[in-house]
Amino acid sequence: MEIKYFDVVFEDEYLIVVDKKSGLLVLPTPKNEKHTLTNLLNEYLKNKKEKAYPCHRLDRDTSGLIVYAKDTNSQQAIMNQFKARTFRKKYLAIVQGRLVDFYGVIKGYIKVKQKPEKFAVTKYRVLRRFKGFSILEVEPKTGRTNQIRIHLSQIGHPVIGERKYAFAKDWPFKYKRLCLHSCFAEFRHPISNDLVRLFRDIPADMREFLKERGLDVRLNRRRR
Repeated sequence: MEIKYFDVVFEDEYLIVVDKKSGLLVLPTPKNEKHTLTNLLNEYLKNKKEKAYPCHRLDRDTSGLIVYAKDTNSQQAIMNQFKARTFRKKYLAIVQGRLVDFYGVIKGYIKVKQKPEKFAVTKYRVLRRFKGFSILEVEPKTGRTNQIRIHLSQIGHPVIGERKYAFAKDWPFKYKRLCLHSCFAEFRHPISNDLVRLFRDIPADMREFLKERGLDVRLNRRRR
């Protein structure tokens, strides 16, 4: 059976927005991997003689919405919205532990590999709380590498499936994938300037984690 690595959520002659599956790189690392979302999208667009230009990134282990342009001018227009922080992104995260506060803002410096420390701000809202874990809606207000994963680990509620910024053996819930999903994107179309608002619910493999615990959770897309 052929594995489906992405679903097209929005497409016109200037943009293509897809829902990426967990475990797939967006761009190759220095190891020069060939199997990436960008390569798969270029293969998908080849018959239309179009090309995909990534406007931002998602971690390999994070699923969800990611925006590509079909030309460099549209790509730059979207990237400018990221720089101006007018491009809104929200994530669903299933995290270890039961958070006390329903709303919070995490602020602090984070460091990734050999890069300098950078200040980051992350807002969160608790959507559901269960015994031993919580479902959050998370909105990064700055765009730092692995920001959400680092910040949630820093406050003692790492994402379930986290193995990079938390020791899995220290937490009761183990899972095969990182339970972090880019669920919402809002931005201005680079040509029409129309507001584009896109939402994706909890993906099937994250819902599986909940079903294993007797839960069937879907989120209200109108509460964006």
